[in-house]
Amino acid sequence: MPAADDALTERVLDLEIRSAYQERTIEALDAVIRDFTRRVELLESALTELRRGSSPQPLEPASEDDFSPF
Repeated sequence: MPAADDALTERVLDLEIRSAYQERTIEALDAVIRDFTRRVELLESALTELRRGSSPQPLEPASEDDFSPF
């Protein structure tokens, strides 16, 4: 049954490719979430300092690279 073996091999290869792509996508999304978490924490800290009446630490300027998930 060489045709069945070929079909199974092709299916396994397809699943491995999909899995690798999903893993890469998940890692990219994780990096984006971590970056946004850091930004939210900076903004929360700045807001807390503003509410206390002190001057907040300067925030890092965002660059276009910061918005790319890949």
